[in-house]
Amino acid sequence: MQQTLKGLLFDKDGTLFDFHATWGAWCGGFIEGLSRGDPELAATLADVLEYDLPSGRFLPHSFVVTDSMETIIAAIRKVLPEWEGEALYNFVKKTTCEAPQQPVVPLEPLFTGLRGRGYKIGIATNDNAVPARAHLQQAGVLEIFDHIVACDSGFGAKPDPGMLWSFSDAMAFDPAEVAMIGDSLHDLKAGRAAGMVTVGVTTGVVGADTLAPYADVILPDIGHIPAWLDA
Repeated sequence: MQQTLKGLLFDKDGTLFDFHATWGAWCGGFIEGLSRGDPELAATLADVLEYDLPSGRFLPHSFVVTDSMETIIAAIRKVLPEWEGEALYNFVKKTTCEAPQQPVVPLEPLFTGLRGRGYKIGIATNDNAVPARAHLQQAGVLEIFDHIVACDSGFGAKPDPGMLWSFSDAMAFDPAEVAMIGDSLHDLKAGRAAGMVTVGVTTGVVGADTLAPYADVILPDIGHIPAWLDA
């Protein structure tokens, strides 16, 4: 199957970057900043975001893992209605752009190697474009990608297939010539809906058993992509 592939389309959070190491740590500080030392408010925000404060980890079913920034902001405003929408958006954008990213593997040699083998590579993320590009820049791989599409790029959000087709259309590929690689059901369901090969990785918050019904193959992490392509 993979011998016919021409494009490799990657999710970002939980796929390129370890989700708990990156966003678990971010969310603890984010809740602290919003609650301003109020433990009851902090606990309420944690419940809304489906985040476990003691462990510093998101719960496996947390919508924050898969949904857009707009959905997250709407949930927070139910607890903090005094925050004006744009001000909260700017606060979230600023803190997420500054969040230190923890790559699951060394990214630059992996993606440079894939490009060297003739593959076109892209990013399809439910994050917004500004923080997404900031994270890729921080990791030193922004310029390597042929196409980057985020949930505010005008093509919808996963699990809808629009942003995936944005990549295949831009590269002039048939969707069947592209693999969608991600750590969540949103990624794999989008890949199936788009008519792409689906590759699950277990560096997010859900395990192989959850991903298996929607994955053509499951790998431990994206570092195993070259060996899979060679198999």
